[in-house]
Amino acid sequence: MDYTGLRRMSDADRGRLITTLTGLRTGLRRLPAKGPGNFLLATWNIREFGGTKYRGRIPDALYCIAECISRFDLVAVQEVRQDLVALRQVVRILGRDWDYIYNDVSLADGGNGERLAFLFNRSRVRFTGLAGELVLPSKSASKLVAQIARTPFICGFQSGWAKFNLCTVHIYYGEGKKDDPKRIEEIEKTAKLLADKAKSYINLDDPVDYSPENLVLLGDFNIFGREDATFQALTKNRFVIPEPLLRQKGSNVSEDKFYDQIAFFKETRGIECSNAGVFNFYQYAFNNPKLYKGVMPASAAFNTWRTFQMSDHLIMWTEFNVDKTDAYLKTLMREQASAPEGGTKKAATKKTAKTAVKKTTAKTKAAKKKAA
Repeated sequence: MDYTGLRRMSDADRGRLITTLTGLRTGLRRLPAKGPGNFLLATWNIREFGGTKYRGRIPDALYCIAECISRFDLVAVQEVRQDLVALRQVVRILGRDWDYIYNDVSLADGGNGERLAFLFNRSRVRFTGLAGELVLPSKSASKLVAQIARTPFICGFQSGWAKFNLCTVHIYYGEGKKDDPKRIEEIEKTAKLLADKAKSYINLDDPVDYSPENLVLLGDFNIFGREDATFQALTKNRFVIPEPLLRQKGSNVSEDKFYDQIAFFKETRGIECSNAGVFNFYQYAFNNPKLYKGVMPASAAFNTWRTFQMSDHLIMWTEFNVDKTDAYLKTLMREQASAPEGGTKKAATKKTAKTAVKKTTAKTKAAKKKAA
């Protein structure tokens, strides 16, 4: 984190922000610490990220958003607007180790001019090169299908020994009905398309135990409850929620709606979800109206204003063990044990090849001698 910008603030602004950051950092310490063998994955819908409602975000919010993101290795972010200034400011605050990748804004009806992004710590996560938007196939050559308003965005990453092809979404909300037909359709079509194309993203036939591949669908699905048709549209296409996540509260501010999800195709392959949760940053930051008197517009209600500073969604996160060194070493040991004379399969194959060459050479010499 780069805190040098605090020196350029007025005493009053700096004092308020330091008070807020200190409380937030205390709360973030309750999350799992980053270690050599773990991977912390999160999804966060940051409300109108790049918008100008209530004169846009104040520096306090940008620093707090960066502080939250810094606790994880990779965060899928939804609701990023066309203006990328706020996003770039957050990445600058995060520091040199952080990078980001995003798609273009959606111009479709209901797309709200939004884009999707991934922010990741390069010292912990590697971008593999896969990046693209999912387009629904036509039913026939003459019949086109309506595309998803905010095009799903898929990118490939690797952390430790594990590979993750992450598809982030922001599904249609509509009029706020529990099981909006268009919302169900968008979830079902996205999940089905990914399931049908799974072989394009992961090796389903012969997964290597020490280098697992995972296809993950995550983001804001606008799912109200796990018993709803919207949730079933996800799970019936073979996407599975890690067990620790199923025990968590909702990801909206009231913690009673299950808008956000992190789902794996079929299962988590070769890795285990050791921990998960929903982080409520409002327990530690932006919870004291008196601090923002004179900063917040006089006409704004504090509880609404703060959602345009931080968000109306909380952060959903998961932790995985991605250190598969022991599995790799055991594989090498099995290969060595099954190879002749204690050698590895590769060495045995090389030895066999040399023997074959010698035999062929000897036969050729004998044939030439007989002919002479």
